Amino acid sequence: QVQLVESGGGLVQPGGSLRLSCAASGRFFSHNSMGWYRQPPGKARELVATITNYSTTYGDSVKGRFTISRDNAKNTVYLQMNSLKPEDTALYYCLLRDFGIGQNYWGQGTQVTVSS
Repeated sequence: QVQLVESGGGLVQPGGSLRLSCAASGRFFSHNSMGWYRQPPGKARELVATITNYSTTYGDSVKGRFTISRDNAKNTVYLQMNSLKPEDTALYYCLLRDFGIGQNYWGQGTQVTVSS
């Protein structure tokens, strides 16, 4: 069974920075994608960023401000968030896509609140 544990959320002022981490445990194929989605209050879940061993993808609203990275030795994905805006306020979910068996796994979510 795959488990994803997120950390790093919190309250930050506009213009500030936060770094999210998501550590995966359990059995999954090395051919996978890890990443982040978010769900603002009253809105649908949306793509923030994903990363494979070969490429990264970003949502339009975070390009140039957020950076995703991964440490395969630790099975961990990171999201460095800079120049945060109030509209970045959301519950941030970690996702692991196991391409070997076509299975998606989600974390419990970590809250990010951007407010003065």
